[in-house]
Amino acid sequence: MREFLDAVKGLKKPMRILLLVTFFNWIALFPFFEYNTDWMGVEVYGGKDKEQSLYQMGVRNGGFGMTLNSLISGSVSLGINALVRGFRGEKRLWGLVNILLSVCLAMTVPISMMAKHLRQFAMGPSGALEPLPPPRGVKAAALTLYDVLGIPLAITYRIPFALASIFSNNAGAGQGLSLAILNLSVVVPQMLMSAISGPLDNMFGGSNLPSFVVGSLAAAISGMLSIILLPSPPSDVHTTITGGGSH
Repeated sequence: MREFLDAVKGLKKPMRILLLVTFFNWIALFPFFEYNTDWMGVEVYGGKDKEQSLYQMGVRNGGFGMTLNSLISGSVSLGINALVRGFRGEKRLWGLVNILLSVCLAMTVPISMMAKHLRQFAMGPSGALEPLPPPRGVKAAALTLYDVLGIPLAITYRIPFALASIFSNNAGAGQGLSLAILNLSVVVPQMLMSAISGPLDNMFGGSNLPSFVVGSLAAAISGMLSIILLPSPPSDVHTTITGGGSH
């Protein structure tokens, strides 16, 4: 614990900025991880009762969306080396994909509105009107959102940890402790959003959209901090991230 506290107090500016960018990055990511299938069941498919078959259909399609998300994320991770070179640096790439993450989370609002506007109803067994599954266009838009979100996810799983190793190495700090501190910037936002998302959503009638909007704002902040404030790694250790060697 003493070593851990000394490591926190001795952090250099690059590492502190990296922790801040990561903190906002995970405030953005976690609500979608936590509530994406519920969003599909309630907002996109219109299922109000979690025992309702329509809600369960939406949850299953949300699970399928997460499968697509994982496939895209895995594919993009294989091309990160080329992306870093193409975007002229890690900080620029991470910043731009966080802007993309912000746009994607914001798009949950118009997709939900489109689903509500185009929703059709039919007479159910009980004699009451019940919502039908959304049109193909709405489902395609929602699943496309899952696909695109795989891009920032792939970057988030690699770039921050590589930068933490480089910054700690240059500062003469222990990489293990630095990575442990970086993990706090992943875990603390998850705890924070777990605590506030439920009450926040209840304030707006149980919708998941408020948490997604908060995530969109956090992603925009993370992207701007990455582009403006986050230092670039020295050119002699650039290959640590692009995979051409090690420092």
